[in-house]
Amino acid sequence: QVQLVESGGGWVQPGGSLRLTCAATSSVFSNYVMEWYRQAPGKQREFVAAITSGGRTSYTDSVKGRFTISRDNAKNTVYLQMNSLKPEDTAVYYCHRLIGNYWGQGTQVTVSS
Repeated sequence: QVQLVESGGGWVQPGGSLRLTCAATSSVFSNYVMEWYRQAPGKQREFVAAITSGGRTSYTDSVKGRFTISRDNAKNTVYLQMNSLKPEDTAVYYCHRLIGNYWGQGTQVTVSS
């Protein structure tokens, strides 16, 4: 059974930064594409960023230049560094493993003054 556990969410003022962490229980973590999604209140869950096993990254347009996804295969961990946060980034952020469609429980990010 694959488990994904997110952490690092919280409250931050506009312009601030947070780093989310997703720890995965998987013996072959490095083989998989890992993604971050988010869901704001009253909205559908949306793609935020992805990273391939080889480290290639992709982002939704609204976070390009502000968010950075990375991974540490030795630690079975994927990160989302979020800088220059805006109120519209407020959402529950979820870690997702594409193969097998595994989701974490989510971590709340709130950006407000």
